[in-house]
Amino acid sequence: VQLQASGGGLVQFGGSLRLSCAGSRFHHAIGWFRQAPGKEREGVSCINTSDGSTYYADSVKGRFAMSSDNAKNTMYLQMNNLKPEDTAVYYCSTGPTGPCSMYYTGPYDYWGQGTQVTVSS
Repeated sequence: VQLQASGGGLVQFGGSLRLSCAGSRFHHAIGWFRQAPGKEREGVSCINTSDGSTYYADSVKGRFAMSSDNAKNTMYLQMNNLKPEDTAVYYCSTGPTGPCSMYYTGPYDYWGQGTQVTVSS
């Protein structure tokens, strides 16, 4: 399984970006994580493809949304109302073991290379 994340960039406070994760295939659990400099990797959102249940970290709830284009085998993370604290490298991941989790990386066997998101104040 190969994942390719893209769509990152520099955006102003309050702006929007849409991250893409193109995959050769996706498994049961799909997650987006991020890692800021000097900080641990943290979960942003995840989805269980078996039933479509989707979860978001409190810090992004109401601002971020996951979606998919099955025909393109691509997952998206729409990020609105971006804040400087959203600055990080964002990673997509997938794995066969459910349920998905934002609190630990155990369910995820495959990771994209990461895409940098920088939000200026």
